[in-house]
Amino acid sequence: MDIRGRRRSTNVEDRRGMRIGRPALGIGLGGLAIMLVLSLLGINPLPFMAGLQQQSPQMQPSEQPYQEGAEEAALREMTEVVLADTEDTWSEVLPGYGIDYQAPTLVLFADAVQSECGGASAASGPFYCPLDQKVYLDMTFYRDLHERFGAPGDFAQAYVIAHEIGHHVQNLVGTAREVREQQAQAGQAQANDLSVRMELQADCFAGVWANTAQRSRQLLSPGDIDEALAAASAIGDDRIQRQTQGYVVPDSFTHGTGEQRQRWFMRGYEAGRPDNCDSFAAAQL
Repeated sequence: MDIRGRRRSTNVEDRRGMRIGRPALGIGLGGLAIMLVLSLLGINPLPFMAGLQQQSPQMQPSEQPYQEGAEEAALREMTEVVLADTEDTWSEVLPGYGIDYQAPTLVLFADAVQSECGGASAASGPFYCPLDQKVYLDMTFYRDLHERFGAPGDFAQAYVIAHEIGHHVQNLVGTAREVREQQAQAGQAQANDLSVRMELQADCFAGVWANTAQRSRQLLSPGDIDEALAAASAIGDDRIQRQTQGYVVPDSFTHGTGEQRQRWFMRGYEAGRPDNCDSFAAAQL
């Protein structure tokens, strides 16, 4: 991915020099146990944390200022360039569907962070909070993507950012609210199915971004799509469950299999249109 001379987004909030202040997250040992089980099952614990929270701690400056190394600075620059390009893409695409794009803020944090959706640690991975319209990212996830999941490369990292921005698009168009309302009235199996369809649509939106980034701005380099597909496969529910617990429980999937995630990313990339990303109407994922 060629980021030389590219615009860098200013919609970045750097909290790496901050910590969660007192009072600490009031979730107790029982809440921590629930979070651990959810994580081992490959389920993002963030949506469950709001119910476990007893207090709302604030972010405070840490005692020692955060020191950014050269490698982190390069990763931050890449993140800012990708974020800027998603802004360009969705500002170009969404007006054609009668929607003005409102860019989200990307929050960089280290170790732990507080959002309007609750608290989270780096172990939760990148996430989007619809309540404050912010994407949260600890850049150590890029290292995990390479070392733990076997998906190296800058475009693998870019895919992760574009996926989270896909959730922001879902929030803007109203899909996120509709899914939450349906999940509140659904059984666990149906709620999980809705979650999978939500995630696969975000993957498809990431593909739409990749298509536009290449067609309009020639951002991609040879091998980039292969990197994105490797990342999509690596963070599928089936592979994560097999890696963490040694077996797979399809009924508990919330993000989709690696193959499904690859398929929906390519669907968006090949079509280049968000109306080709209706995973909720798909008979087969």
